Amino acid sequence: MGFRIADTEDLPRLKEVYRDIVKDMDSRGICIWDEIYPCEFLQEDILKGRLYLLEENGVILSAFALCGEHDGETKVGWKDSSAKAIYLDRLGVRPGCGRRGIGSRMLKEAKDLTKQAGARYLRLFVVDSNEPAISLYQKNGFETADGIYEEVIDDDLVLREYGMEAEIV
Repeated sequence: MGFRIADTEDLPRLKEVYRDIVKDMDSRGICIWDEIYPCEFLQEDILKGRLYLLEENGVILSAFALCGEHDGETKVGWKDSSAKAIYLDRLGVRPGCGRRGIGSRMLKEAKDLTKQAGARYLRLFVVDSNEPAISLYQKNGFETADGIYEEVIDDDLVLREYGMEAEIV
């Protein structure tokens, strides 16, 4: 397996993977991503040099973005809100690749990149109903911040999200 930064040539394959992830999540009743998010954000992530992927034999298994800021960063109570942090976004694992440790591997890679960037925390937001993701983050040392970030998508949809963070040592 190879971990690397994504480039524009990866975009069609990345969109295919994320569309498959959305279908899989929907089939399990986790209806939080759609045809717009996250697919329409991947090109910008690539152009800004913040999208990373894991592949095996030319097949993309997982990807995530690392961002320097997040809309919800001031909405929850972090352990040290003044410390430098990196935000993990759009972590996805190809359906059918579960139970191989890929999610944990990607979180380790994200923590390593966070450390290289000189940040003290790797932070993320996860929808309160996404129990598989919450379990993955907890298993990998993430702790829940105080409060809930209510991300307003439109008049009919408000996502309730936990802030989670792992201190990088």
